[in-house]
Amino acid sequence: MIAEVPLTDGVVLRPAAERDAEALLHAYVRNSEHLRRWEPRRPAEFFTLPGQVYRLKDLLAQQAQGRAMPWLLVHGNRVVGRMTLNTIVRGPWLSADLGYWIDAGYAGRGLTTRAVLAVCRMADQDLGLHRIAAGTLVDNVASQSVLRKAGFELYGTAPRYLEIDGCWQDHRLFQRILNDRPAL
Repeated sequence: MIAEVPLTDGVVLRPAAERDAEALLHAYVRNSEHLRRWEPRRPAEFFTLPGQVYRLKDLLAQQAQGRAMPWLLVHGNRVVGRMTLNTIVRGPWLSADLGYWIDAGYAGRGLTTRAVLAVCRMADQDLGLHRIAAGTLVDNVASQSVLRKAGFELYGTAPRYLEIDGCWQDHRLFQRILNDRPAL
């Protein structure tokens, strides 16, 4: 069972739930300029309650199928960040891709690093994964620092890897090996 993890100063990391759609909407609206440089362009419906309800239901359905695990960083009733393990693959790979963001008002406090470390621990101990991969834009030094502090190592650069802010952009690729247990 994935539990709530206290991070610091009243901020907790907890699994996302359907009831979080409105708080998530407010977080995305509040951070739209802050996140624009680091995320895909979003259609107008993304910034609506029905759009967030739809996205959250889809993500929770993927979680129920064992293909994703979404967490939110929450301060009181306010969503201040998000961590998601996507494309969870079982079998001999036991791997997932990590995506995350932090609210502009909470950046630079070490919260993202603490949350990534907690996600890695849960991915290992609760989800039984072997490896987590993450990519950052080549110039996203802050995110690269978070990954390095959380034990990720750079293993390559992928040209035109992802469409971010309307352009196909190069990414630095990182991974963290969580354990060397056999894949059963």
